[in-house]
Amino acid sequence: MSFSFHPDAEKEFNQAIDYYESLQPGLVYDFALQVHSAIKRSISFPKAWPEIDKEIRRSLVGRFPYGVLYSEQINGIFILAVMNLHRKPDYWKQRK
Repeated sequence: MSFSFHPDAEKEFNQAIDYYESLQPGLVYDFALQVHSAIKRSISFPKAWPEIDKEIRRSLVGRFPYGVLYSEQINGIFILAVMNLHRKPDYWKQRK
């Protein structure tokens, strides 16, 4: 299986990378690794994570206040958001 990003989700991920790089050099590596791990878990076990909306699931990112929101597709998962959990919870819904 593979994965793809909604363009806004990819932009969110890149903005988070910029933010963590500005906080402390090297922290961005840990963040990217944790997001990648959440994506890998979602690919391996796509139905293991709770549905937060119809056919949309959220895999939590370790160590950081983020979740990867995705839907299961025929050829992999489609990432709708790399969501900061302190942000408004429904902001991503127009991306479906």
